[in-house]
Amino acid sequence: MPEEFIPLFAIIAIFIVLPGMIFHYVTLWRKQKTLMPDDERMMEDLWRSAKAMERRIETLERLLDSSEAEAPRSPPRRPRSTFDD
Repeated sequence: MPEEFIPLFAIIAIFIVLPGMIFHYVTLWRKQKTLMPDDERMMEDLWRSAKAMERRIETLERLLDSSEAEAPRSPPRRPRSTFDD
């Protein structure tokens, strides 16, 4: 390869190829910055599931608190065995 082509390739690489690569990756980055419709739908479903689980946990906590307030804890009963007779 003749030596006079080296500066030409360097200039092309610096002023054409490098900005082209930069603009390509910038557009990909901007495109990925927003959520796709499927991602939005999935996030909404996860949000609904989390809210439903939170309501269930709050209900369970209320039930447990009310049952502990109604009856004091007694020691667990030993199950009767048929061999204890």
